[in-house]
Amino acid sequence: MDFDVIVIGGGPAGLCFARALGVAEGAASAPLRVAVVETQTESALAEPAFDGREIALTHFSARVLRELGLWERFAEGAVSPLRDARVLNGLSLRGMNIEHRHGNKEELGYLVSNHRIRRAAYEAVRASEHVTLITGVRVEDLRTDGDGGYVTLADGRTLGARLIVAADSRFSAARRAMGIPARMHDFGKTMMVCQVEHELAHDHVAWEWFDYGQTLALLPMNGERASVVLTLPQHEMQPLVAMTPEAFSEAITARFNRRLGAMRLTSTRHCYPLVTVYADRFVGQRFALMGDAAVGMHPVTAHGFNFGLKGADTLRRGIQKAHATGADFASNAVLRSYESAHRRATLPLFLATHTVAKLYTTESLPGRVLREAFLGLGERITPFKRLVAATLTGA
Repeated sequence: MDFDVIVIGGGPAGLCFARALGVAEGAASAPLRVAVVETQTESALAEPAFDGREIALTHFSARVLRELGLWERFAEGAVSPLRDARVLNGLSLRGMNIEHRHGNKEELGYLVSNHRIRRAAYEAVRASEHVTLITGVRVEDLRTDGDGGYVTLADGRTLGARLIVAADSRFSAARRAMGIPARMHDFGKTMMVCQVEHELAHDHVAWEWFDYGQTLALLPMNGERASVVLTLPQHEMQPLVAMTPEAFSEAITARFNRRLGAMRLTSTRHCYPLVTVYADRFVGQRFALMGDAAVGMHPVTAHGFNFGLKGADTLRRGIQKAHATGADFASNAVLRSYESAHRRATLPLFLATHTVAKLYTTESLPGRVLREAFLGLGERITPFKRLVAATLTGA
């Protein structure tokens, strides 16, 4: 075999997994040889463009990134604390407040730009002598058998490994090539992300505002700056995309009802379709799904990348444990154990998130009354708030 593990997809989840195996010498009998195959060029991985997305990291994810050597690569001021969270409904100023004290932490989590995580992951992988980057080429064919997996690249090369791991987005071509179905839900809406400056202090409180006719989120960055997430039907989003920066600043200020004063656009605007995915299976013969290829979350709970890191850590530990004893680390037993653990970690929150997203975006009068009642009840029940805080912190 050319490698021990081939990772399809050089996004942050795939790169972090490769890095984890690349620094596993102390736990394994011999270093694992890992290849990462990515359609983007290496220069694009080295200097990823700003894509508007700010990633909310749990304490678990922060610990993993520290262990992998990514955290130290973030520039000073690049990490913003997420101290508390507030959930609002409609025009009401009241809502449910989740405070850091409910999770027994100084903060609920941290905020880091996606392009910074991608750059740090690339640099960490580049520093690992056991990881080979194969960039600027797509996977043309994929198959596995009892001995290993085989990847044919568009340039004609065929690579072999004992295990193939697909981390190639929620629209994974590798998942389809292996015949693994997935439950995909298209909400029929578009999500815009951008950065703004605002007049009033956010006090490092994250907002999730289920307003009537729109959903707004605000992720607090250092200073009087924030990442704004606006969700609308596509036909309503198009005029906002076409606006001048000045006109958009006025429009987003009005959409937030001036609750943080005047807002000013400070970045480019980026739009993404709101689609969730949950694979029917996470593993096959000498094959595993990871990241969004396994679980593509709705952004309302900000757990997409956190679940990607969770899955990477779970599979890495199973591989290391088997490899250290000389066992087959790509056996059905090892892969099934990963699948079971990752399903337990992700499915309850995936289903709960869908329920919340559907309830809090309904425009019917009974739905509006019900969601307001649920928020009021949640605000009064401290054990429930502690449970939500534990979910946000990754405890």
